[in-house]
Amino acid sequence: MGILSWIIFGGLAGWVASIIMKRNASMGLLMNIIVGVIGAFIGGFIMSRISGWGITGFNIKSFIVAVIGSVVLLAVINLFSKGKVR
Repeated sequence: MGILSWIIFGGLAGWVASIIMKRNASMGLLMNIIVGVIGAFIGGFIMSRISGWGITGFNIKSFIVAVIGSVVLLAVINLFSKGKVR
């Protein structure tokens, strides 16, 4: 995938993950992209260890993996930011 594909893919995955984790109001476009791209790497790593498949391109299976990784990333961020003023 090219850089533009990663930006679009990451933005969509980060946006869906922010909706799932109820952080959509506090995240902008740039944060959705960053969370989505990092989440794709995390999801790919986790799923390759569990099931043997990860990010394979711009398809539904890879999108689900990226959303799972983004949700994990946002859960970890929520865990460490508890009690801090946002």
